[in-house]
Amino acid sequence: MPNGIGYEVDFLPVGNGERSGDAISIRFGTPENYQVLVYDGGTKESGQNLVDHIKKYYNTTHVDYVLNSHPDADHSSGLSVILEQLTVGQVWLHRPWNYSSIILDYFKDTRITDDSLAKRLKEEMSSAYELEQLALRKKIPIMEPFLGSSIGPFVVLSPEQDWYVHTLIPAFEKSPEQKELSLAKIAAKAIAETAKAAVTWIAEHWGIENLREDVETSAENESSVVLYGSFDNHGLLLTGDAGIQALNRTSELLESKNLSLPSLVEFIQVPHHGSRHNVSTSVLDRIVGPRKSTDDGNTSKSAFVSASKASTTHPRKSVVNAFLRRGTRVFATKGVTVHHHHNMPPRKDWVTATAIPFSTQVEPWE
Repeated sequence: MPNGIGYEVDFLPVGNGERSGDAISIRFGTPENYQVLVYDGGTKESGQNLVDHIKKYYNTTHVDYVLNSHPDADHSSGLSVILEQLTVGQVWLHRPWNYSSIILDYFKDTRITDDSLAKRLKEEMSSAYELEQLALRKKIPIMEPFLGSSIGPFVVLSPEQDWYVHTLIPAFEKSPEQKELSLAKIAAKAIAETAKAAVTWIAEHWGIENLREDVETSAENESSVVLYGSFDNHGLLLTGDAGIQALNRTSELLESKNLSLPSLVEFIQVPHHGSRHNVSTSVLDRIVGPRKSTDDGNTSKSAFVSASKASTTHPRKSVVNAFLRRGTRVFATKGVTVHHHHNMPPRKDWVTATAIPFSTQVEPWE
């Protein structure tokens, strides 16, 4: 049996079609005092799989911390199953409907009221609201995960509360139309609507990176909880669907304290299932590390990506290549559970996962 502090991270598969989701469990501590954190639960089906997984491999029916990274259904729906079938110590989730009176003046419709806005946000984010109501009925403490919050040994690096309330919630696609839409958001929607289904591959090699600096993702995704934990000097970073705004803000915060994510992290979640709209060359340099000039075969870090088995776009090959250039192996769920661990008991019959190789042909930008 291992002695001392250890941890294990499990990414369970979510979804069977093109759409992916996150269902992640973490066990950490010592054999005498293990604790469990669940970071997103995916769908109801994957939520049930999480319950079964925790019972079988963690040998417990108790989860110390349940965290919803952001209120999209493919991240929050399965967490209700956790609350229904296991005992839970704390629930951490954002409740944007509680800020309706603060953000009321940001919207074009002057007839909207505090109550009607709150109702709309609850309806549009029904799976997260269901989770809140279930926690209240079970008298489980609910906290909101903002910058600086401590969740056991983990710390929240994003979002900062003021940015979340005054910038992100008003820009949620589930919120009413704002008085002024950003040109970037209008352009992003136009691109999405006119994207072609056919793919013509383009060549990419070690010295060429085809990521863009001007990409953006939704405000909902940017609101994802970026979570950091360190065990026995092994750092973990969970990113949910965070984009370059949240990741850059996180990096700037740490750099102001003379800290850097590349030196702190050896395991990282690939943001938003490997989407190209969530990362750029510069942001990966800041959170993963600088690119290597050649492929020296030295991969000191690991990254997991939640990707539906049938998805043709998760993860993007250019994103995987970008992680590989920074000495980071990438593993995708693709219908199976992937497992990362340090100083934890071995699992019988589990085999080593196969990392995604470097691709010489990647998807073009539409």
